[in-house]
Amino acid sequence: MVSLASHPDFRSLVNPILPAPAADPWVIQHGGVWFALLAVDRTLQLRAASQLSELRNAEPVTIWRAPRTGPYSRNIWAPEMHRLDGRWYLYLAADDGRNKNHRMWVFEAESPNPFGQWRCRGMLDTGGWAIDGTVLEENGQRYFVWSGWPGRKNDQQNLYISEMRNPWKLTGPRVALTEPTESWERVALPLCEGPQILRRGSRTFVVYSASGSWTPDYCLGLLVNEDGNFLNPASWTKRGPVFQKTEHVWGVGHCCFVEHPHAGDLIFYHAKTDRAHGWKDRDVRVQPFGWTAEGLPDFGHPVTV
Repeated sequence: MVSLASHPDFRSLVNPILPAPAADPWVIQHGGVWFALLAVDRTLQLRAASQLSELRNAEPVTIWRAPRTGPYSRNIWAPEMHRLDGRWYLYLAADDGRNKNHRMWVFEAESPNPFGQWRCRGMLDTGGWAIDGTVLEENGQRYFVWSGWPGRKNDQQNLYISEMRNPWKLTGPRVALTEPTESWERVALPLCEGPQILRRGSRTFVVYSASGSWTPDYCLGLLVNEDGNFLNPASWTKRGPVFQKTEHVWGVGHCCFVEHPHAGDLIFYHAKTDRAHGWKDRDVRVQPFGWTAEGLPDFGHPVTV
């Protein structure tokens, strides 16, 4: 496994790359530029830098601000920025101030510049409460994967998937990919959220967060698919936890991945700086990861610096 500190691109990199309060990171590289997107209060803030190590000191720019009232005016969570069909799209979870009304919303950039204006394309029809949506692409077909309630009560979160007609419309019913059945998925609340896509060879992985995000026991689980039949829950095999707390780092979860041309595969994630329950002490970290002989991701242990 490559050490970030020993690589010339990262000699000045110090974790956390984004200090607390910072959570649910979305980091991508496009056109030789590193972008980091975070939800801050009721805004979306985007940083850009030519080197990963420069993101920490890059000036955050507010690219979107929630309206004063309305169905996507409060509780802005876990934004992602995707380049689809030659255009930028934002996916974010929001509500009107009542958690039961949390849904996934889509915004489209009005220009090729993600620092420009964005227009709302509407709410995705997820069949109910929804957060943490992401896009899975395979052979020209797109799927949307998210975390949702099985009913109308805040007592469990499952992972769901649906085909996408276009970047702002789903087609077909939601399909439950997995439910929090394991003990490590049920600390404080039975919960699966924050799905992220990882690919290697013919395998597709969904790496997701499990247990209460406000607890030190927040961790990562893994779904493995080998046949490309993404809408069949039986085609996914669960493993975990694959990344979890240590004596010195707690509450690790809500990750994303970037393949660096020199340092290899990188995982970005947030962690808590305190064992006490809460959300305000989270920061964003990065570290390289490897692969097992079996062909599964090996995330190792969360770093302390």
